[in-house]
Amino acid sequence: MISISAKMKVLAVDDNRTNLHILQVFLKKLGHDVLLAENGEEAVRLFESESPDLVLLDIMMPVMDGFEAARRIKSMPRDRWTPVIFLSALNRDENLVEGLDAGADDYLTKPINFVVLEAKLRSMQRSLALQQESIDSLRRVQAISDNVLDAIVTSDEHGNIVSVNKSTERIFGWSAAEMLGKNVSMLMPEEVRADHQSQLDNFKDDGRGTIGRERELEALHKDGHRFAATLTITRIVLDNQRMMVGVIRDISERKRTEEKLRENARQLQNYYDQTQAEQQLALRLMEKQLHRKGLQDKCLRYSVIPAENFSGDIVAANRSPDGLFYALLADATGHGLTAAISVLPVLALFYRMTLLNRPIREIVLELNQQLKESMPVGRFVAITLVCLDEARKEGDIWVGGTPEAFLFDRWGRVACTFPSANLPLGIVGNEELGGNPQHFKWDGESQLILCSDGLLEATNPQGEQFGVDGLIAATANTSPVDRFAKIEAALAQHQASCIASDDVSLMLIDCA
Repeated sequence: MISISAKMKVLAVDDNRTNLHILQVFLKKLGHDVLLAENGEEAVRLFESESPDLVLLDIMMPVMDGFEAARRIKSMPRDRWTPVIFLSALNRDENLVEGLDAGADDYLTKPINFVVLEAKLRSMQRSLALQQESIDSLRRVQAISDNVLDAIVTSDEHGNIVSVNKSTERIFGWSAAEMLGKNVSMLMPEEVRADHQSQLDNFKDDGRGTIGRERELEALHKDGHRFAATLTITRIVLDNQRMMVGVIRDISERKRTEEKLRENARQLQNYYDQTQAEQQLALRLMEKQLHRKGLQDKCLRYSVIPAENFSGDIVAANRSPDGLFYALLADATGHGLTAAISVLPVLALFYRMTLLNRPIREIVLELNQQLKESMPVGRFVAITLVCLDEARKEGDIWVGGTPEAFLFDRWGRVACTFPSANLPLGIVGNEELGGNPQHFKWDGESQLILCSDGLLEATNPQGEQFGVDGLIAATANTSPVDRFAKIEAALAQHQASCIASDDVSLMLIDCA
């Protein structure tokens, strides 16, 4: 930035070497750098190569006079103003007018009054300092504008482009020189131009239109491809002329991302719908397998509450041709559809073998063999299997991995307990499974209660489990007819608003 005290680079032009020497000494005394030329042609050449800050120019010179030199200097393209002061012995009014018409900024007659010249130089320094401040401010604004990612296009009220930033060149592919002076419609597809012209006419009529509002539109690249963009127009007034500043943002990448997200959402929805349909089909198939006629036996009441759509707990019951009553409660590893699928082979074998009056030991071994061969490592099924001979009032029970079973008398007291003394099925081979069923007898209106660990491990809001104590307390002092409902009510009260983390199953069998 040039300040008033800063030195200038001054081009002094005079065909008289004595005058040049005097000017050189005077200017250097003021602290300026001096360039010397003895005619107009030499002055033009030095001006072009050295870019001085100020020119002191004689008029009457050989080769090229001062008037022609001033005209050529002023016609050169420059980004800043360079003052030219004529120094001449010609002092008539017409000489002054001709000098100013040639482009001079001031005129001093010879002999030179150096006091006046020094004052004029200080005045020019102040003007140059203000000019430099304006140039620096403009450069700062331009630097900010050029580093904005959005295109900034300034146009007059007729839509002709006045200025653009660097991002405009990058986004649209046109150079600034190709855009300046052209109508902004060059940056949009043909079919959009009519709407733009309508908006422009509204702006010219009343200054409204789309001023201040962001809108989406299609923009046109130099190579012909179109892209999505947003446009916001701001109205400004410069030198009593209305201008429009358009900020254009390329949103094509955002649009591609949004479309990708929509496509992903559609795919996820399709996957969800397909999964739901498959689950509904699986649910219907499971329902058909699970709810067989044997579960409607008058001596049986049961409940299965899945933690998810599908339960890994199953219950089954059947009467053999000889009148034996068989009941099964099974709990597969985990819960949900995979657990439910794991217990399907158990159902098929259970119903087939109970129709053949097979003893419990044989059924257990057959189930274990099937699961050992078909299930992956780490998957197994815990079961409680019961066979009742109601005529003799005796039965057999095998418990492997499920919680202990209970035999209650008619007053709700525990008459007998059947602990889980065996491994779940599917872990080891038949030769290692071992464990014979327990034989038991009953009197009067006894009831057998079987359950999964999901019932005993159900928690209340304080994190306390329902447990065996909760089950026994729920049956105390209850009649056989009300006992199942009392257990269900006690469990619901215990859980309150807590959601079960595992499948819950309960079977109550009347040993009539």
